[in-house]
Amino acid sequence: MPAWITAGGAGLIAGSALMLGSLVAWFVQVPARVVAAIMAFGAGVLISALAFELVEEAIQTGGLIATILGFLSGALTYVVMNVLLARHGARHRKRSGDQQPSQSEHSASGAAIAVGALLDGVPESMVLGLSFLTGGGLSLPMFAAVFISNVPEGLSSSAGMKSAGRPARYVFGVWGGIAVMSGLASLAGYLLLAGASPGTLAFVNALAAGAILAMITDTMIPEAFENAALYSGLIATLGFLAALTLHHAT
Repeated sequence: MPAWITAGGAGLIAGSALMLGSLVAWFVQVPARVVAAIMAFGAGVLISALAFELVEEAIQTGGLIATILGFLSGALTYVVMNVLLARHGARHRKRSGDQQPSQSEHSASGAAIAVGALLDGVPESMVLGLSFLTGGGLSLPMFAAVFISNVPEGLSSSAGMKSAGRPARYVFGVWGGIAVMSGLASLAGYLLLAGASPGTLAFVNALAAGAILAMITDTMIPEAFENAALYSGLIATLGFLAALTLHHAT
């Protein structure tokens, strides 16, 4: 199978985990503490993956300077865009409770939450395509990390959307669209950067890592900490170790 098809398919499958989480949240009343625990585990998995699969790979590929510049650029870009989206009602898009505003409370919140979900998902998906260029094939630890973390992200966010009174067509339309865009982002990461210099690949890999870390801190950890505060650190540690084990096993 051509590598570009595998790259796009990997992003699509990983993005579809968001839909899986949203289906669970829509049809099953999952306790807030369970959602928070799963979110903490997913955050730990992603932190481990970005450290050992993205940042380490970026340093080996293009050196420390390119990695630092990319990492800071990714974090700064994400934070600026997140601040803008927060002003339009997307601040709590990953929360499972009643923190999300309804459409009547904030008329622009529906579009802002959808754009915010896309902002959260694109960096994760892009690095799947990049892994073909930097590692010679799909990074299974990174793919597993994105898939595992997407389930609680979709679950928690969809529970919050449902609590805010958003209809099923909106919820599943958002996540279905994000799944498709995840596939396209992974494909773009492969096609657009094929033949790029090691420094460029390192910069983009680190840029994605910085954006992912900012996303974890801004949208995943608050949900995990509020409803599973006593155990979130331990659960996140278990997620970190699970991804680390997978990294060394492959």
